[in-house]
Amino acid sequence: MKAAVPSLSPLFRSDTQGRLLASVFVAPAEEQSITALAARARTSVPTALREIDRAESASVVTVRRVGNTRLVRANSEHPLYESLYRLILATYGPPAILREEFGTVEGIEALLIFGSWAARYSGEPGRAPNDIDVLVVGSPKRAEVHEATERAERRIGMPVQATIRSSARWREPADDSFVAEITSRPIVPVFGGIE
Repeated sequence: MKAAVPSLSPLFRSDTQGRLLASVFVAPAEEQSITALAARARTSVPTALREIDRAESASVVTVRRVGNTRLVRANSEHPLYESLYRLILATYGPPAILREEFGTVEGIEALLIFGSWAARYSGEPGRAPNDIDVLVVGSPKRAEVHEATERAERRIGMPVQATIRSSARWREPADDSFVAEITSRPIVPVFGGIE
């Protein structure tokens, strides 16, 4: 079965390839196992192994073997590393970057991406997103959310728009037309439970 052309970046063979490379490139110096990469990319270990083999053949990643474990990291010596790094972070990197930047902000119960970026990530066709809309569920300090948003923008290279909603408003979408609209469209959970 032929995979659909990725909506976020038709330069990649598949969304799975994009998610795997994003997991590697978000933390380029960190070595990660194939099993961990497969889990983050929501794919099987054999599929992850095939994609990593292709990336290693192209010298985009390096692989170090420790016993039966293969540890993967980005190849920062590749001549196209900087360009590939920016492309991956702007297309498939936002969930991982947002998880890192917002993960330490106290009071956030859940974080999700909505809007055009989430729609493209979910496979809906359309124009390339020009920003990333994020819903912060909980009661964090606005200043900390603003700082996390700025850090994420710098890393992704694209504007990030964060909206905060309390847990009560999230659980009762009929009382909040904004939440009702979000839940009627594709969303990409970043972390936390979203009931």
